[in-house]
Amino acid sequence: MDFAVLALSPPLLQVLEELGFKTATPIQAQSIPVLLQGRDLVGQAQTGSGKTAAFALPLLEKVQPPRRKLQALVLCPTRELCAQVAGEIRRLGRRLPGLQVLVLSGGQPIRPQLDALGKGVHIAVGTPGRVLDLLQREALDTRQLATVVLDEADRMLDMGFREDMERILGAVPPSRQTVLFSATFPPTIEAMSRAFQKEPARVTVAEVGEAPEIQQLCFTCGPHEKTQLLLRILRHYQPASAIVFCNLKATVTELTQLLAEAGVSADGLQGDLEQSERDRVMAKFRNHSTRVLVATDVAGRGIDVEALDAVINFDLPSQPEPYVHRIGRTGRAGRRGLAISLATPRDEQKIEGIEHATGVKQERMSEETLPPAGGGLPLASSWETLSISAGRKDKMRPGDILGALTGEAGGLSASEVGKIEIQDRWSYVAVSKAIARVAFQRLSEGRIKGRKHRIERVR
Repeated sequence: MDFAVLALSPPLLQVLEELGFKTATPIQAQSIPVLLQGRDLVGQAQTGSGKTAAFALPLLEKVQPPRRKLQALVLCPTRELCAQVAGEIRRLGRRLPGLQVLVLSGGQPIRPQLDALGKGVHIAVGTPGRVLDLLQREALDTRQLATVVLDEADRMLDMGFREDMERILGAVPPSRQTVLFSATFPPTIEAMSRAFQKEPARVTVAEVGEAPEIQQLCFTCGPHEKTQLLLRILRHYQPASAIVFCNLKATVTELTQLLAEAGVSADGLQGDLEQSERDRVMAKFRNHSTRVLVATDVAGRGIDVEALDAVINFDLPSQPEPYVHRIGRTGRAGRRGLAISLATPRDEQKIEGIEHATGVKQERMSEETLPPAGGGLPLASSWETLSISAGRKDKMRPGDILGALTGEAGGLSASEVGKIEIQDRWSYVAVSKAIARVAFQRLSEGRIKGRKHRIERVR
């Protein structure tokens, strides 16, 4: 379906055209008309199906910028996902003058969030814990709230947020529109829908685990052979970007170190990281300065990376649902994805459970197809990341950084500059490793938008 046939206002259609979005995905085509009518909705769709725009566009269509009151609330399981969803809403709503979108997540100081709420916001995107805290402080005025969206509702329930979610839904106006998106539809989601929604429309885009564009492979080995097997797999398939999932934080730390020692461009993501460190790790992974990200399920929730070549299950999850969430991050936008599982003989029952749940038989692979332990090409990255001590709140834009690097003072070629990511108070830019020292020197000695900034080479 063409976006032009949906009842969206000219500013939103203009942004969609600027972004090159012409055709709505199935979840968008089915959800947007229902949400524009003001009806409650339960949407079942995998990560990467375009569901953020499916609820963001109707929110933006209905928001009234002159009224600087909270009109929509989106709940997400992690602060990472909150940041991504808020970024997408801002991007789609950039032609709406004065639009204020605020992230309300834990792991961040509460005072700036209280100050921003005091000035007035239109849309808030938050984690259940922080939103409930703000409601209890009476800092969140929900009297004008028209829509509440629960994004990745099944993940929030898995993470123990059920009580918080129910208390939030019980505290907001009963006349609101309630929208629920979930990759799976367990009885707990059905019960929540019955309790808090009014005759919701049901939209299902794909059955859980349906992933025809993802090649699923399984290698079997002994428990102590997994690290060497992982190295051989990485050297054979040479993914530009891959996530390796582990079940324990200790495994993430140990495996990240072993991979780095073996010459792999790798970084670890686990729940104990401070938010600033997590932002640094994710910025490097998104701009390909890090090729392999090692993560636990909890730390990995909310990760949304464009063009992810492979997902590798170093440890298999105990249930099929996390497996479906893991592999749903590869094989998007018409590209063929790759999911590889490392299984010990004791994991056979888990594999059978996953195959039964997904309806896809995993291809059993032999180690003989892989290069020997010491062979294969290296897995270093050709990019390095520089950080700049200014971000969105300082009015920094990607063009300012690109101009500083490639203009008269910088003198670098645009092909030597990679992805630029602007966060609230920091910016990250990928530069070719061959010129990283020069780029660091030029930015350190020069000015961006007429001002000096602290520049660091992110390790």
